[in-house]
Amino acid sequence: MTLNKNKMVREIGRRTRLKNRDVQLVLETLVDVWTEELVAGGRIELENFLVLETQTIDRGEQRGTLTGGEAPRIIRRVTLRASKRLKARLNKDNGKGWQLTTSPI
Repeated sequence: MTLNKNKMVREIGRRTRLKNRDVQLVLETLVDVWTEELVAGGRIELENFLVLETQTIDRGEQRGTLTGGEAPRIIRRVTLRASKRLKARLNKDNGKGWQLTTSPI
């Protein structure tokens, strides 16, 4: 199952009894605020859920590319780390083949 924006808006609206357009506005504003924070080099931490942060990587002089073009020396990437609590909840049902791995996005 995939939880996309429309499904999220409907489910939050149903649970909170807010109008879907109000939920959508809040969700879009939240994404804008998070994007601005990450672009500024900040960190987003949702207690007992996840941490989003950016890493600046200097690839040095030997940065090469597959296409032979010029690749940037300095790159930024966003990483996501699940909280211990979320990892525990996901791994609690490990009998069904669930395994939590976190990696850069």
